[in-house]
Amino acid sequence: MDIHPPSSPTPAAAPGPESGPEAEPPVVDPPAAPGSASQPRRRGSGRRLPVAWRALTHALTPKGLRSSELSLALLSLPVGIGVGLVVAGLHALVLALHTLAFRVPFGEHISSALFIPATLTLAAPVVGGALLAGLGLLFRRARDTVDPIEANALYGGRMSLRDSLRLTLSIVVSHGAGGSVGMEAAFTQTGAGLASNFGRRLNLRRNDLRTLVGCGAAAAISAAFSAPLAGAFYAFELVIGTYTLATLAPVCVAAVVANQVAQAVLNRPALFILAEPPIIRGGDFATFLLVGLAAGALAIVTMQSVTYAERLFRQLPVPRALHPILGGLLLGPMALTLPGVLGGGQGALQYGFDHGYGLGLAFVMLMAKIVASALCLGAGFRGGLFSASLLLGSLFGSMVADIGTMLPLGLVAQRSAVMLVGMGSLAAAVVGAPVTMVLLVLELTGDLRASAGVLMGVIASTLLVRETFGYSFATWRFHQRGVQIRGGHDIGWVKDMTVGRLMRGDPKTVPADITLGALRGHYPPGSAKTVFAVEPGGGFAGRVDMNAVHDPQHELPADQRAADQARDREHFLLPDQSVRMALQRFADWDADSLPVVEGVTTRRVIGYLTEAYALRRYSQELERRRGDELGVRDLFGGV
Repeated sequence: MDIHPPSSPTPAAAPGPESGPEAEPPVVDPPAAPGSASQPRRRGSGRRLPVAWRALTHALTPKGLRSSELSLALLSLPVGIGVGLVVAGLHALVLALHTLAFRVPFGEHISSALFIPATLTLAAPVVGGALLAGLGLLFRRARDTVDPIEANALYGGRMSLRDSLRLTLSIVVSHGAGGSVGMEAAFTQTGAGLASNFGRRLNLRRNDLRTLVGCGAAAAISAAFSAPLAGAFYAFELVIGTYTLATLAPVCVAAVVANQVAQAVLNRPALFILAEPPIIRGGDFATFLLVGLAAGALAIVTMQSVTYAERLFRQLPVPRALHPILGGLLLGPMALTLPGVLGGGQGALQYGFDHGYGLGLAFVMLMAKIVASALCLGAGFRGGLFSASLLLGSLFGSMVADIGTMLPLGLVAQRSAVMLVGMGSLAAAVVGAPVTMVLLVLELTGDLRASAGVLMGVIASTLLVRETFGYSFATWRFHQRGVQIRGGHDIGWVKDMTVGRLMRGDPKTVPADITLGALRGHYPPGSAKTVFAVEPGGGFAGRVDMNAVHDPQHELPADQRAADQARDREHFLLPDQSVRMALQRFADWDADSLPVVEGVTTRRVIGYLTEAYALRRYSQELERRRGDELGVRDLFGGV
């Protein structure tokens, strides 16, 4: 390293007090006049302060807003404040609707209300269904609403605030009328929509906009459940799709600020309160593993029941606009017998922890809640399964605990512990956010050992669902619409990097009826590793290994046709396939090079792609995008 010496020699520093007991005190020069050239340069905090101030002011400039990690952390502050206020307002609005529709005291949950007039129980869902039918006719020309996961995966974080508010209005009406759906979808949709609109007005870059959308979703879940950590990891797992140091500060700031704002505006109680901490023994973790596996299977049944209900309603000879009214007619009699099926189920969840339902009633409640949620969503009530899955999991855990009391030797853990494991396991499988559910239990109970037990069940349930079903409820809904999204990671650039854009357009093709002798003449040893045989009509007939054609130890007859040596006739790529799918094909078929055909019917060879080139291009693009996400940029450069 070339080190330039100073222009004038620098005297050795005088020994300080730490040099020894006999060291003399240092000589301090008198301060020079302001502006004097001989005035010494200040060190320590006085030097660092201007640098920090310059970084802060740069982050607030239009250029800094699009190039600084600090700017995102600053932008997450107003996002957290705004979303916290919105969540508090929506929650108060729904409580007011419950008071109006069911005559319950303001703040009381309808799923645990002591008395609701029978006429209101039957009428409110029908009126709500009629309002939803009217909104459906009013918004019938509106586009399908893009949710935060889909926005980040396919559209770079771009969401329509108008469409988000329309969906939120429908969810508020559904929940306010007693629909067996949760409000979390409204919270996250509005929060992410506000954040996206805010970021687009500031002309943020694609990756920064995706992060800000995650901030909006994290703030919404944090404010809804009074759980900042769970809210942050909800964004990491589902909306952003990854955890990086660049996204840590803005997402966590938004989650913490939104929680504090919501609590200050509307002092919401916790999702549930345990009378005493659960007692967990070492041997209980094996039970938790089995509970998680069973909860995963129940989660699959719950998700598929919604699809079955939608299919059932489509087959009815009733106009689609009237489906919500029919759903309300079916929900009312169920709620008349079991009020716990109304709403998201927070009141019924707390009642279960406080008193328990008993084995028989818990089973009936479990089945009724699954049916009620499926009917409401299938009929056109809007909302999600977040809250419902928490109640379903706790009911399932209560059943397991009751069955355990019938077994000898006390093989099953305490009731509240099994309920927590069942709740976290089933919700993690449905929502698709395992770490979020573990942290939610940790923040609500403050019990690390209970959270470890929930972690065991969550691992089992999510593994079972991923290996057998392959979807969370959100991604399953995308699959039903024909949108192949597995998470919030940005797959838009992968869709753009297609085989057609990467392939080479000069494939080495030979007629399928050419003799090997002629083939050797066309392609001498070392000139080609693989050639593609084509039929007279131009269709792909298979790959020919030229190493085998030129092998002197196993010389093939010169009059043999190339078609006799062609292999893997069904192994080819299509131009519109993504590079990720192409790499999977190379791995599955153990091929170094594959032809690209025009279509499945014609099979006309138009190019070829090698695994090495596809892997190199994919890795280069992936590294570039990761570099953007990690924010590998000079924070102070250009300040």
